[in-house]
Amino acid sequence: MDNFLELENRHTGEILRMRRVRDAAGRTVLTIEGSLPPRSSGPPPHVHFREREEGTVKAGTLGARIGNEKITVPVGGTAVFPVGIVHSWWNAGENLLEISGQVTPAEDLDRYLQAIFAVLNAGPSGRPPIFYLAHVLWRHRRTQAVMLPPPIIQRIVFPIVLLIGRTLGKYSEVGWPGSPESCMGAPEAETAN
Repeated sequence: MDNFLELENRHTGEILRMRRVRDAAGRTVLTIEGSLPPRSSGPPPHVHFREREEGTVKAGTLGARIGNEKITVPVGGTAVFPVGIVHSWWNAGENLLEISGQVTPAEDLDRYLQAIFAVLNAGPSGRPPIFYLAHVLWRHRRTQAVMLPPPIIQRIVFPIVLLIGRTLGKYSEVGWPGSPESCMGAPEAETAN
C-alpha cells in the first residue's frame, strides 16, 4: 500500500488521508479520502486560488455552499468546488460522512491543511493559537484563504501579529505548531505503468 499523510482534527473528529499521484497527462494530483462525524462542520468558508477540488460521497450526506448556492449531495453524488469560488462543507446527515476526491493541480493544499490541523490541535477547542494561525494563513495567502476574519482585516492585522510573534520569539525554534519545517505535505505515491 502507498504511503499517505493522515490528519485528524481532535476537536471535530474530521480525518483526512492524502497522497500525491501523477495522472495520465503527468500532472500531480492530490487525492483525498476523508470522514466527518454526523452533524459536524467541516472547514469555514474558504477559497483555493489555483486548485479545483471535487469530492464524491461514499457514505452519509454532504452539505455544501459553493458561492451563493447551497447543495446537498447524497451517496454516489459529487460536489465540485471551482478555482476561486468561496465554499464550505459539512456533514448534513445523521451518519458518518465519508468522501473521496481530488485536487488539481496539486499546489500546496496538503501542506496548508497539515499546518492548519497542527495549529487547530495545538489550541483549546475553537481557539487556535493566533501567532501560529496568522503565520500559516499569511504564508499561504497566494494560494488559499479563509473568509474569517474578512480578508481586508487579515491583510492589516496579520503582519502586525507576525511582527509581534517574531519579537516574542514564537517562530525562533523549529517544530512549533504549523511551522514550515513540520509541514512537508503528502507523499507522492508510486504509480504503475
